[in-house]
Amino acid sequence: MALSGDIPVLFDAPLASHHKLMGRWAASRETTAKRYTRDQARQHIERVFNTAVLDILGSIELAELRVVVLQGEEGRPPAITVICDSMGQLDLGWIEESDAPIAWRAAAYKALEDMLGRVLPVFGYRDLFDEISMYYWDGATDDETARQWMVEYQGADPDDTEEQTLPSTMEARRPEWMIAANAAPSARLPKGLRQKLHELRKAHGALGRVLPERSAWHFDFEVAYDYVPGIDECSRLPPLTLVPVEQFAREVDDVGRHGMEYGFMDMAGFCPLSAPARIDDWLLSLAAGARFLLAAQQLIQLDPAKL
Repeated sequence: MALSGDIPVLFDAPLASHHKLMGRWAASRETTAKRYTRDQARQHIERVFNTAVLDILGSIELAELRVVVLQGEEGRPPAITVICDSMGQLDLGWIEESDAPIAWRAAAYKALEDMLGRVLPVFGYRDLFDEISMYYWDGATDDETARQWMVEYQGADPDDTEEQTLPSTMEARRPEWMIAANAAPSARLPKGLRQKLHELRKAHGALGRVLPERSAWHFDFEVAYDYVPGIDECSRLPPLTLVPVEQFAREVDDVGRHGMEYGFMDMAGFCPLSAPARIDDWLLSLAAGARFLLAAQQLIQLDPAKL
């Protein structure tokens, strides 16, 4: 957890707006009255909030998350953002590496691909394909149109287009466990896997019932831009992917080049705070997201030999 770089550090300097808001929240949690200097108050406020955040996120290993509190300027209220510091392919554990039946692995992968984006800034295969389609073939999704584009607008030799990446050759590189059609229905999965998928869906549904304006995991670019104008220079591509880099290293490198140079859109959530009570709402939604991430983590850490 961190607070914005605008925090005054001089001895006994006035508390900034985010400290004042968080201070009223921290005071509401106190059981006994105590007097603080401004410097002591600042440290106490940060310590109380930091402890509350770490109590929630401390067991999450799936991704490295950081919480930053921004003070707000020009009449805007303070805000809290959840930032994902992890980058690259998520570790998919047994789903990618084991010899478990393809139908089991595909079911687990499909669940993660369908749901994980609610909490983490992550892109899947279809997102990669769409990016590559624009990058290589001006949006074409079939081989014939892609070949025509490469010949007419990129100057490719018509006799050499078979050596180039085409939509069909990219699709053919997907491992079988990435293909949703290979996923077994729930009734045909072993009990242990079925239970973990149920827990994941249950946690996902609970998080989906949180109102966006009270959610630690809701992200609106236009709102975030008002607080952090420089984010418009970042790549809109998330820093994490569910695409196995071993099979798609070139494509991931190509679409990720802008992000490597100027930064990725790494915010997992952005929440303005209009009142101290909203911090409790924010913490409740942070915990709901953490329960979902823990369910995803437990799914990935399963031992298929024990299912």
